[in-house]
Amino acid sequence: MVGRHNARVKVVILAGGQGTRLAEETDVRPKPMVEIGQRPILWHIMKHYAHYGFNEFVVALGYRGEDIKRFFLDYLALSGDMTVRLGDHAVDRGHAEAEDWIVDLVDTGLDTSTGGRVRRLAPWLGEPFMLTYGDGVSDVDLPALLAHHRGSGKLATVTAVRPASRFGGLSFGPDGQVRFIEKPQIGEGWVSGGFMVLEPDVLSYIDGDGSSFESNVLERVSEEGALGAFRHEGFWQAMDTIRDVRYLRGLWADGNAPWRTWE
Repeated sequence: MVGRHNARVKVVILAGGQGTRLAEETDVRPKPMVEIGQRPILWHIMKHYAHYGFNEFVVALGYRGEDIKRFFLDYLALSGDMTVRLGDHAVDRGHAEAEDWIVDLVDTGLDTSTGGRVRRLAPWLGEPFMLTYGDGVSDVDLPALLAHHRGSGKLATVTAVRPASRFGGLSFGPDGQVRFIEKPQIGEGWVSGGFMVLEPDVLSYIDGDGSSFESNVLERVSEEGALGAFRHEGFWQAMDTIRDVRYLRGLWADGNAPWRTWE
């Protein structure tokens, strides 16, 4: 754990989408429960935040939200050693290394859009908060992101990333030599990678359940000059396709997972 000074800044994780492009995985579980190294990607995201002292989470549930609730209930109940006395119908629990997290699991509707989900969380969000999606991992420096936002005076700050191309790239030298690049980054193609910091006033930009946080809220904030960006040159990967799932699982299995900041 890097520090405890960030504990009061809550982390909102949007975990309610259906993940239709991962149908073979999400037919039986919500997208944030798709596993990397025997742990859901949601757990990986939370471990990254908690490493920097952000350990209060508000998870916006939707599709198969009961599966996410069950994960946390089982995570608590099954951690550590235990002795089961069948005759007495009793369980004696031994010492367990538990995560020091506070997790609010909030049902935000099955068909609610991203902005609507954030709006429904308003009772939990009285101070500036962080927000990300439950399907992407990164090694972004979260305290630096927060400091950047606080120093900018902006209403919202997004983490800007340059995703790697899905295709191999070609680089041409002056002598005509061609070099193959396996995963080139897309030039100046900066995109929002989640991992945001938001002021509570951003909630007033959300009209209702059908409001998209990206196209309806952030675009309006940007038009008013109140949107900032924190440029992250390091690792970032969304889990949008089965190919992405296999890529992340491969990195983890090889012991080369850049988002594993907690070890």
